[in-house]
Amino acid sequence: MALSPKLEIRQGQTLIMTPQLMQAIKLLQMSSLDLTSYVEAEMERNPLLERADGEGGSNEGGGGEGGGESEGAGEREAGEAPSSGSEGGSERSGEGDGDVWLSSELSDSSRDIAQRLDTDLSNIYPDDPGTGRAEAGAGDAQQRDPWQTGLTTRTGSGGASEDYNLEAFVASDVSLQQHLGDQMVLAVADPVDRLVAQVLIDNLDDAGYLRLDLDDTAEQMGIARERLDGILAVLQTLEPTGVFARSLAECLALQLIEKNRFDPAMEKLIENIDLLARHDYPALRQTCGVDDEDLKEMIAELKALDPKPGSSFGETLIQPVVPDVIVRRARDGGWSVELNTDTLPKVLVNQTYYAHISRQARDEAEKTFLTECLQTANWLAKSLDQRARTILKVASEIVRQQDAFLVHGVQHLRPLNLRTIAEAISMHESTVSRVTSNKYMATPRGIFELKYFFSAAIASAGGGDAHSAEAVRHRIKVLIDAESPDDILSDDTLVKMLKEEGIDIARRTVAKYRESLRIGSSVQRRREKKASRG
Repeated sequence: MALSPKLEIRQGQTLIMTPQLMQAIKLLQMSSLDLTSYVEAEMERNPLLERADGEGGSNEGGGGEGGGESEGAGEREAGEAPSSGSEGGSERSGEGDGDVWLSSELSDSSRDIAQRLDTDLSNIYPDDPGTGRAEAGAGDAQQRDPWQTGLTTRTGSGGASEDYNLEAFVASDVSLQQHLGDQMVLAVADPVDRLVAQVLIDNLDDAGYLRLDLDDTAEQMGIARERLDGILAVLQTLEPTGVFARSLAECLALQLIEKNRFDPAMEKLIENIDLLARHDYPALRQTCGVDDEDLKEMIAELKALDPKPGSSFGETLIQPVVPDVIVRRARDGGWSVELNTDTLPKVLVNQTYYAHISRQARDEAEKTFLTECLQTANWLAKSLDQRARTILKVASEIVRQQDAFLVHGVQHLRPLNLRTIAEAISMHESTVSRVTSNKYMATPRGIFELKYFFSAAIASAGGGDAHSAEAVRHRIKVLIDAESPDDILSDDTLVKMLKEEGIDIARRTVAKYRESLRIGSSVQRRREKKASRG
């Protein structure tokens, strides 16, 4: 068979990542602060976008004859918070009877957008009741995930990211929270203790002090106060020495203990540090039972200590966490889930202003510019509405899955993955992943990132509910700690014991979890326990 070059014509269907679709995906994964900045930048570029002031909007460009028209007639508000009871929501179409622009370009704005994108709008916004009604196949398109094409489509020659940021390549300073978080993973093995420890780390101030009421914290986290004190004692051994102190005296005492200089005389000096602040040296000598020379040495040692151990780290711009979703107890005993309206940008598409200035356009260039501005503004409004509905839908399902956590505390956090949420709400996993990035939920137990509620799962041997990987790792540690020096548990024995408890796990997985807990093999543990007994 001879080989020769030839030309062939092939027909195929592909989905292209249009700039509008890329914008919608980008908006979905933005945090509330980034979204606000993005919308403000769009308002500066687009004269048809204006801020909603809660009074129906202002018609900034509607002077003259256009100013006498109803201000709310031709405007559409974006970013309003839909209620948790109706996930589909409703959207104002911006249509009004008697407006001039109904009979001109705006009557075909959706058609123009569809022709420009070479696809029906229902392929991108299936939840929007106003799109795709004129197409026969709109019913099938409305069942499609609007963000699913983010992983299955390809970009053209111009599909490279335009947000190339050189600052992303600059090494950032390690914050105190990051430094302590890396140590905490090694110092705290219990999964529940790690969750509590992370809460304590996040509540440190710039100096490294813990400004929390431990009784209220223990009640809010659903654990005993004794357990919280034990976790705090472990955290106080981390570097830099003196962090997690609740007072200056405790901070200095922790540093002296680390230097092995916390003798009874120094303890008396720390307890009466107010006398040192008043320079009452005779009272200090009498209280500590030392002479002048010893007192000077003790004061010199105190001056060598760091009263603010956390200040040695670079200053980090701390932005308060504003929750995107608020969860409250409902009257019927369930949970009420709603979006935080303070984090949603409120913008209006002033179509009345467009109708006014479009009649005064002098050439085709101006008409094209105004049409593109209108299409961009409408698309942004649709994207913001779709973003709000998607976040509410994902958050509602997370609350339903993690109801035990909200009622009983962190010990009842269920294993959860993106697929479970995606299948429950008929969305793609990539959509759920984007929604849970940089989004926070305010619950009666505190403010948590949406990704906090996801953890790995291990299948059950009896076909029941899956077990959390962290819970299995904790169970392995409990079994090893309870083993007898005369009966050391091997990995195979641990596998059998776990399967009897309904946990289907492989031996190599047990070995991996045991090594992650820094627990030696059965041979090493047998030698260590025999040495301790001898």
